[in-house]
Amino acid sequence: MLKSVTAPYKSTVLTGNDGTANSGAVAMPARRPLLLAGLGAATISSSAVLVALSGASAVSTAFYRTALALPVLITLAVIEQRRYGARPLAQRLRAVVAGLFLTVDLILWAHAIAEVGAGVATVLGNLQVLFVAGIAWLVWHERPSRAVAFALPVVMVGVVLVSGLIGTPPAGQHPLAGILYGVGTSIAYAGYLLILRRSSASSPHVAGPVADATAGTAIAALAFGLVFGGLRLHPLWPAIGWLALLALLSQTAGWLLIASSLPRLPAAVSSLMLLLQPAASLALAAAILGQRPTLLQVLGAILTCGGALAASLSTTRAAAQDAEAQDPALDAAAPDSAAHGVAPETALLAVEAVADSAAERG
Repeated sequence: MLKSVTAPYKSTVLTGNDGTANSGAVAMPARRPLLLAGLGAATISSSAVLVALSGASAVSTAFYRTALALPVLITLAVIEQRRYGARPLAQRLRAVVAGLFLTVDLILWAHAIAEVGAGVATVLGNLQVLFVAGIAWLVWHERPSRAVAFALPVVMVGVVLVSGLIGTPPAGQHPLAGILYGVGTSIAYAGYLLILRRSSASSPHVAGPVADATAGTAIAALAFGLVFGGLRLHPLWPAIGWLALLALLSQTAGWLLIASSLPRLPAAVSSLMLLLQPAASLALAAAILGQRPTLLQVLGAILTCGGALAASLSTTRAAAQDAEAQDPALDAAAPDSAAHGVAPETALLAVEAVADSAAERG
């Protein structure tokens, strides 16, 4: 049976070199952050299909999916603030900066969808695992685990296969252009994930950071559209309907789940977990849009997602074993955490707290 561990797992930006948590860490079962990240990735898997169904331009997609999500996210953030208090201005500004990276990510990703299809573009847009692991190691000294290091070559072989560079890609697809857009998307996505993670690492807030980042994305996309054009929808319906569904399903529900798990997982593991999203995207694109991948592309998707899952599970087992070995030390450290005002399992309870507060006022 898994015991409670101090999350994030050692060693992350929230832990010391000895693996003990600082005042920003929270105690929770080892698999729970992983479950939240997996649920979030599954929720946002329909994003590429909804973008394709809307037929909107890249800038329109980035603007409307975020602007339409803001009323719900702001409401949840206000309720959350009443329960946990206001977040420091510096944290809020970091989340807004993360939103600027998300703007670049969404615009380039929409171009990738046009070049290689919804499912494949989602795979290519998730190469952030390389950039997240590298940046977290260089900047925050989060050295990737051995399992992550072994998984990366497997994941990259899968990326080459799924892109269509090997074999004959489906008609209308442009693998090289798709890879270029995918790499650009992944660099921007890595910046978004890392900065968003840093903006909420020591806080129980979940909706607040997502709302701030979403606002930053909407403002940046609006500015880009006003300068370069591309904000108009032709026709307005049903494009606005698909984008509204995208806003509620992916931008709101999906990222609330993901934001509640990112600060409690090592950076490389949280990024690898998000690679499970492309598997569902490929299936949805084939079923709804008729964009059926080749056998080599399916094999590439299996390698990519299989490598991600294996690394994530291996890291979770290692964290549980560390917790069992260090259990007395964790018990001794508990009063210190309480003295710093850190409640157990605040990451998981953040979403529940928002729902409870809403019910109390309803």
